[in-house]
Amino acid sequence: MAAAAAAKKAAAGSSDRARTFPPFPPAVGSRGAFAESWWGRAWIDALENTSMDAGRLTRGRTYARRGAVEQITVTPGLAKAKVQGSMPRPYSSSVGVKQLSDKDWERFLDTVAARAVHIAALLDRDMPPGLVEDARAAGVRLLPGVGDLEPDCSCPDWGWPCKHASALCYQIARLLDVDPFVLLLLRGRGEQELMEELRARNVRAAAAAASGATVVTPSVPAPSSVSAVSVLGSALDRNSQIAAIIGFEVGALPDRPEQPPVLASSAKNGAIDHGGLEMVAADTAHRAHALVAEYQASTEPAAVPVLPRHSIWQDAVRAVATRPADAALFTRVAELYDLEDEELAAAVRAWEQGGAAGLEVLEHAWSPTAADKARARTALEEYADDSEPPPLRLWHNRWTAEAEGVQIRLGTDGRWYPYRRSDGGRWWPDGPAERDPAAALAGLLADAAGG
Repeated sequence: MAAAAAAKKAAAGSSDRARTFPPFPPAVGSRGAFAESWWGRAWIDALENTSMDAGRLTRGRTYARRGAVEQITVTPGLAKAKVQGSMPRPYSSSVGVKQLSDKDWERFLDTVAARAVHIAALLDRDMPPGLVEDARAAGVRLLPGVGDLEPDCSCPDWGWPCKHASALCYQIARLLDVDPFVLLLLRGRGEQELMEELRARNVRAAAAAASGATVVTPSVPAPSSVSAVSVLGSALDRNSQIAAIIGFEVGALPDRPEQPPVLASSAKNGAIDHGGLEMVAADTAHRAHALVAEYQASTEPAAVPVLPRHSIWQDAVRAVATRPADAALFTRVAELYDLEDEELAAAVRAWEQGGAAGLEVLEHAWSPTAADKARARTALEEYADDSEPPPLRLWHNRWTAEAEGVQIRLGTDGRWYPYRRSDGGRWWPDGPAERDPAAALAGLLADAAGG
């Protein structure tokens, strides 16, 4: 995310209607999703549903990951960049986006102004689903759909889009993760312009309220409110506190979640992925059961954290890891992310090893602090066994015993993840993570000696 932060900082000084973002660094070998936000993913869906050639999309993803896309300039209705192809000189690629009409913008601004939470979300660089749904209810389609994107490129490739324009589109999805105002600019209005118009609406509403006039706003249902006293009252028992937090009264929790109903055969048509829907329902039931059990077991349920928010890629790996016998799901995810079976298998094993933190350790190297390294060296020097530990080569957060083909990796969660090199040279997660680097290394060496 460092590149995303740099992009946001660089764009801050750009013109409101012409923002320029520096190129993203190469991410060769990365197989993660290009967009973590749901609106960024909607952009990619629009691209992939528009494309007439899946092969060129695959090559476009490769171009994007290797850093072929140079700085990106975004103006109303257009994003453009130079993209380095096989020739010495880069090609000029662009993607046009259908702009909203003035009437569409009026309806959208009325929708945003009707709820302070929408303004707060945008200022926090978030695009809440409620805002998009409210805009759609007002007749404004904010997210691009099929036919809204117009890729173009100076290369001689006849593909639509070509691999260069595809690469640009995938990098734009990363920009949308940084800042949803990029999407709004592509739809026709800049951030400063939008904020000024929203302020003007607030001034008019305040003046009308002071004069007693009626202010007409879109018909948007107001969110329900909860009394602070009902939530924080000291007389509440544990179940009442849980009910206030999660929104319903909790009775006796069953030993295990019940199986959600199976879709009727009449509902199993081509418009619904019934297998996927049933899987999501079952997964939701299991996660809800685990969360409520955690709340009920706590003496301070309000202090229990909610379930973590995973990226789409993380949740896809989690789904595969929790359904090891579902070959169709494995194949679907591998195809979606353009992965070899071995690559997805490694990601699943990393998830089993340490969840999101384990997957992060598999995919990214990082540089620990000098204090982290010193503590690791001390622990490894105190390694107690019949013989001295093997020499270790340090690179970033990875300590490798080359001759033994084993490695320990420090995660950002402070745990040490054991890895073993396969005959093909791939590093595989191997065994549970440990708080002590010596324990993680000892387990690897003991297994190697036993094998």
